[in-house]
Amino acid sequence: KHLANGGERKTVICIEGNIASGKTTCLDYFSKNTGIEISPIRMMERSIHSAKYIFVENLYRSGKMPEVDYVILTEWFDWILKNMNVSVDLIVYLQTSPGMCYQRLKRRCREEEKVIPMEYLEAIHQLYEDWLINQTLFKVPSPVLVLQADDDLQEMMEKYEEKQDQILMLDNTQRRL
Repeated sequence: KHLANGGERKTVICIEGNIASGKTTCLDYFSKNTGIEISPIRMMERSIHSAKYIFVENLYRSGKMPEVDYVILTEWFDWILKNMNVSVDLIVYLQTSPGMCYQRLKRRCREEEKVIPMEYLEAIHQLYEDWLINQTLFKVPSPVLVLQADDDLQEMMEKYEEKQDQILMLDNTQRRL
């Protein structure tokens, strides 16, 4: 369970998006520019939901995961949802075009990412769009705040500052942009 020292449940905010969409940069911004470490908020990169709905789903659909493995993982996922507190209060979706993700991926030169083809980023993007935007894939576990994230670093920092209260759930306005 997500409990703070005083027994208060922490607000859980998940930053979701494709590979190289800017999730780590977003978390770094909030870590350095807000008092989040002393407030009852837990921000994290991705969630158990995207692990299943995006990455397991992509492996299965692309034929890289046998059906028996998919069924077992789905049963485990369903059990976890039923028996553990993995609730999410807000999803911040960094909606980034596959082309921009590919450019960023190439620019940052991580060894493990050198083999990721554009087609993979396109497939992941489509699953995110179907899940969080079209809401045709799986149940969305919380409100979604969509941030267009194709902008450069400076513009994204300005966007995070502008949307800070909304992202940290300090206001109760509509969370879909």
